[in-house]
Amino acid sequence: MDKFEEEKEFLKNVYSSHVTKPSMQTKVLRELTFRTLSRYLNSESSVLELGCSDGYLTQKYAMIVKEIDVVDGSDFFISMAKERIEASGVQNVTFYTSLFETFESSKRYDVVVASFILEHVLEPLDVLRMARNVLKDDGLLLVVVPNANALSRQLALEMGLYKDLKELTEHDYKVGHRRVYDREALTQDMENAGFESIEDGGIMVKILADFQLDQLYEHGILQERQIEGLYRLGLKYPDLCGGIYSICKKSK
Repeated sequence: MDKFEEEKEFLKNVYSSHVTKPSMQTKVLRELTFRTLSRYLNSESSVLELGCSDGYLTQKYAMIVKEIDVVDGSDFFISMAKERIEASGVQNVTFYTSLFETFESSKRYDVVVASFILEHVLEPLDVLRMARNVLKDDGLLLVVVPNANALSRQLALEMGLYKDLKELTEHDYKVGHRRVYDREALTQDMENAGFESIEDGGIMVKILADFQLDQLYEHGILQERQIEGLYRLGLKYPDLCGGIYSICKKSK
């Protein structure tokens, strides 16, 4: 079995235990990710989205761009996303079932979106080089990844729950994470794949673990004003955020 066949088996095992109903923190992070990345999309944009989950963000992107192609290695996610898109009546979305590393297209895109993808894949550089190949010369790559230096992780480290900020937890393994980035590591991967960043930052200061944040939402402690405050704090202190992003163009 070659590495790509092994990767397909890995995906099946990971997504067989995937929770189809997103948590409140996942919903919040999705909205803030869209808010952050949508600034680089417009009604003339042709977009390639890497990974679709249940299609929630796919639908939101599709409503503001000219066309969007979606590639995902999971039949499970593709079927969920297709169902959502068909129910919404959006008609500018095309789906491809493929590993990112082996995806090929004769099209050249204005934007490639890789939101919370690089932490899952076998070889991030292979995925980034594929993205570079399908981008127009003046195209943009929009990347978001979990942040090793998030305040919640730093707190866990001080509590003795982690030995290292980049240590993978049981939950990380369950959802198929293979690595966690800090801004330096993300920048290094971008440069090694032939990109340069034109903007980077953080998405929402993360004060506690996801399950703890969900409890705060449930009890009404974290509400819209607090979410907005944590988002704005993230603009000032990106290293404390749950997610970090990089907006990149091809390097010369």
